Amino acid sequence: MIDWLHPGILLIAGALLIPLFKGRLKQIYLVALPSLALIVCILMSPGTYGAVKFLGYNLTFGRVDRLSLLFSYVFTIMGIIGIVYALHVKDDVQHIASMIYVGSALGVTFAGDLFVLFIFWEFMAFSATFLVWAKRSRESLESGFRYLLVHIFSGVCLLGGIIIHLSNTGSIAFTSMMPFEGGIAFYLILLSFIINAAVPPFGAWLPDAYPEATVTGAVFMTAFTTKSAVYVLIRAFPGTELLIWLGAIMAVYGVVYAVLENDGRRLLAYHIISQVGYMVAGVGIGTEMALNGSASHAFAHILYKGLLFMGAGAVLEMTGKRKLTELGGIYKTMPVTMVLYMIGGFSISAVPLFSGFVSKSMVVSAAGESHRIFPFLMLTLASAGTFLHTGLKLPYYMFFGKDSGIRTKEPPLNMLIAMGIASLLCIFIGIFPNSLYTYLPYPVNYAPYTAQHVMSTLGILGFTALGFFMLLKQLDPEPTISMDTDWFYRKGSRVFMWLANKPIATLEYRFVGEIYEFIIQKPVLKIAHYLRVFDTEAVDGTVNGIGKFTVLWSKAMRLIQSGQIQQYAVFMVFGVLVILALVLLL
Repeated sequence: MIDWLHPGILLIAGALLIPLFKGRLKQIYLVALPSLALIVCILMSPGTYGAVKFLGYNLTFGRVDRLSLLFSYVFTIMGIIGIVYALHVKDDVQHIASMIYVGSALGVTFAGDLFVLFIFWEFMAFSATFLVWAKRSRESLESGFRYLLVHIFSGVCLLGGIIIHLSNTGSIAFTSMMPFEGGIAFYLILLSFIINAAVPPFGAWLPDAYPEATVTGAVFMTAFTTKSAVYVLIRAFPGTELLIWLGAIMAVYGVVYAVLENDGRRLLAYHIISQVGYMVAGVGIGTEMALNGSASHAFAHILYKGLLFMGAGAVLEMTGKRKLTELGGIYKTMPVTMVLYMIGGFSISAVPLFSGFVSKSMVVSAAGESHRIFPFLMLTLASAGTFLHTGLKLPYYMFFGKDSGIRTKEPPLNMLIAMGIASLLCIFIGIFPNSLYTYLPYPVNYAPYTAQHVMSTLGILGFTALGFFMLLKQLDPEPTISMDTDWFYRKGSRVFMWLANKPIATLEYRFVGEIYEFIIQKPVLKIAHYLRVFDTEAVDGTVNGIGKFTVLWSKAMRLIQSGQIQQYAVFMVFGVLVILALVLLL
């Protein structure tokens, strides 16, 4: 009897059946899969499930507690929203990859040991890659390969850390790594996690890959890889001092690069790095409020960032344009999309009554209470920058600004419904913060709606908006491309290929090849020639001679077989005499 059903494995197995369904039935099945997974998560009780003995190790597929349940809820909710947004897509590859991707994220969430974590970690990397390749362009193919290589490196670091940790401790339990701080395993596993969290300088894969994914695939990608990394950081590295500074740098780094961006989806991708910075900093602070803040902000971020990518994706779907310099004036024909996008923009900007206000401020307050002055100031600065670019710059130049002359229409109804669901959740959480706080890993003693907090937030937002409109001309997007740290491995790989194809290949052909030919190949061929002659003349000659002798002897023996006993007796006597003569002579 099955006492526990893994929602991740349910989605992965269910994904393989998608091609069997057609038309409306397929759409019903696609929505039913993540919906059933959500129901399974809601019905779970805390405990340990799915324990399997394998090669002498105890693998645990189901470690269920408040933290894993919180992330499982938002992952499955986003799975439902994402698949509703993608219902008009006819490409089974995208649907299969999406469901495996969501299922793998749930596998990471419920992993109770490091080996199970590694398995689903790699599943996430490969399934997400197909969401980039599914666009079927040269840019997406190249970007997908870079994405895959980065995440394979992350997986290698994780596996190396697991093996060293197992060798040192004899345990594969996925628990806090803080008792082992300073060891090689500690830093290898941490490196793997921060790569997936897109921490600079290891985060350039994110703005490289997400804009090149399909319209619907990018929505899924915003939700799972970086937030799964936040989950494992909360689980394994709470209180790691390094993460405070990495998170604060991330928050500012993403905002600065967003200033330079002209590509709408790439701008939003950089803001993922910025927002994940708050979560990483919260993990580094390590207090209960900070960890609650990281978890709640991850929950809110998945919803509003998915909404923002859905809005930008709807514009791309209907206009074929994604650069801000090519857009403008489309609010006239896409007003619903604009309103829904702005709900996401207000949420990410932490406007009161929206979800970001009740989650982001918890991390910032935790930084202030722990007297982390510089991280506190950096996170506050990044918050203003977020409103400047995601809440003001992007929607202004995308929907308003100079009229581009593009006249289109609203996206398909399923896309609007998905955006509407995400919008309602962003507003609901913002108005009723306890609807989120109730499920956080630690008891919550935080009130976001204080007069001081509301007034200070409105003051920051107001001055940011004033600055934006005063400096509007200076903020006009430029049709340029910003270089990031991916420049090093892009150029580095080209240098490597040049070295392999030019100097090394030439050296191999002109020197190594000649050395091989004259020192190894020719002597070996000469010896082989002599061995062939010996085999032909000596071995084959001897065998053939014995064969011929045997044939002649057989013919001679056939002649004496007359069938008369007298002749046989004479031959026997003759043979005995010959033998006696030989004995006497010897």
